Amino acid sequence: MTSHSYAMLFGRHEHSANLEEGTYVSPDPIDGVLWAHILIMMFTFGILFPVGLVLGLSRNRWHVPVQTLAGLLAITGYFIGHHHKGREFPSDNIHSKFGGWVMLMALSQIIIGVLLKLHINKGFLGKVRQVMVKIHYIIAVLIPIVSWVQIGFGVITLEGFCHADHLGQCLAHGIMGSSFIAYGFVLAIMLYFGEKALASRNKSQEFYDSCIITAWGIVNTFTEHRWGQSWSHGDYQHTSMGIIWWCAGMVGILLSKNWSTGEPKRNHIPALVLIFTGWAMSEHAQHLMISTKVHAFFGLALMAAGFTRIIEISFVLKDANSDSRAIKAFQHLPPLLLVESGICFIGANEEQLQLLSAVGIDHSSYLLVLSSCAFLLYLLILGLITLYKYLQDTNEENQWKHGHVAIPSSDDQQIELNNMYQAPPQQSGVRRDSIDIVLDDDYEADAESLRHIPLR
Repeated sequence: MTSHSYAMLFGRHEHSANLEEGTYVSPDPIDGVLWAHILIMMFTFGILFPVGLVLGLSRNRWHVPVQTLAGLLAITGYFIGHHHKGREFPSDNIHSKFGGWVMLMALSQIIIGVLLKLHINKGFLGKVRQVMVKIHYIIAVLIPIVSWVQIGFGVITLEGFCHADHLGQCLAHGIMGSSFIAYGFVLAIMLYFGEKALASRNKSQEFYDSCIITAWGIVNTFTEHRWGQSWSHGDYQHTSMGIIWWCAGMVGILLSKNWSTGEPKRNHIPALVLIFTGWAMSEHAQHLMISTKVHAFFGLALMAAGFTRIIEISFVLKDANSDSRAIKAFQHLPPLLLVESGICFIGANEEQLQLLSAVGIDHSSYLLVLSSCAFLLYLLILGLITLYKYLQDTNEENQWKHGHVAIPSSDDQQIELNNMYQAPPQQSGVRRDSIDIVLDDDYEADAESLRHIPLR
């Protein structure tokens, strides 16, 4: 079946029908249908699916309705995205190609979720249930990451960016900027949930930070320059940055532990790496004044993230780990500034800045818009974290309030046993309440120990 007949059969338009040779986007305006596609998909994959993930991790009853709504909206947005008019794109654009895989992941997630919800424990589905649970969890975690990539592909496709000689710098800005945002996301999560995780592993936050910095630096050292070709100004800049990352990262790993006592130690090496990186990026020579200004602001934001991290470790926490029960206002500055720097670096794409320069938009206006996006993204990050913490706290309160003990299962199969033992006859002044127990097949041995509940 040819692409033309496929389009006729499903009512799809031919993307590249009105494109001139050598162009990647038509000059036509964005029509209402395409705007609807953009808004629906951003809401679905940027908000609903991540919220559904949080609800699922918290075993909340709204998990299924939210995921179902997200699936229906995703299907709707996918189909209207192939029926717009106005601006046209090449039929083989990266957003369209990758979109099929994203939809396959979303639909697989919904189908597996429905099968798990049916609680079929016999036959073939019963045998593969544990595997399905793991796949369901992995896809749920991957969908927000894949969605972020797909939204980025949508932006560059909409403007016709990142082709030919522009591809390399486009990838660098997208990957590095997203990495800073992810680092900020991780630090925000660690504010609320990192204390117990670090204590159980007997590691400091800087140990993991330094390991990643070392690995990333080694990769950058040997991949920024195309071997066999002459060295360019940019090759020197990015390769030298990779070298200082792995050199500093190894020092950070060494300083992250007291080798005499085995206790974890805080250190400033990851923060110093941020400061050096921000300073170097702010000093990079650019072809346009707006590009120079945007890169300088990105560097300032990254340096500020490093400096505030040092202040947090030494003066706010006094070299101790963060206490999730008493988070200081200052502690939100490092992750927020990392998100800010990441957004600014993604927005420093050379084609985007050339477009802004051509239409007369100055760097201050553009940076305010980028900063607004950073605040909104940090709002989403904090919203997801706060929602998960609220649901977890509510679950714990309900368990104590109703005398309900919930023991999680490794394969997600739970068996509810009400009044698991027969309470003895009521005696004057002494009472033993019946307790609802949720146990798993793997925990049947615990039943005997739960018989001896103290009298009250």
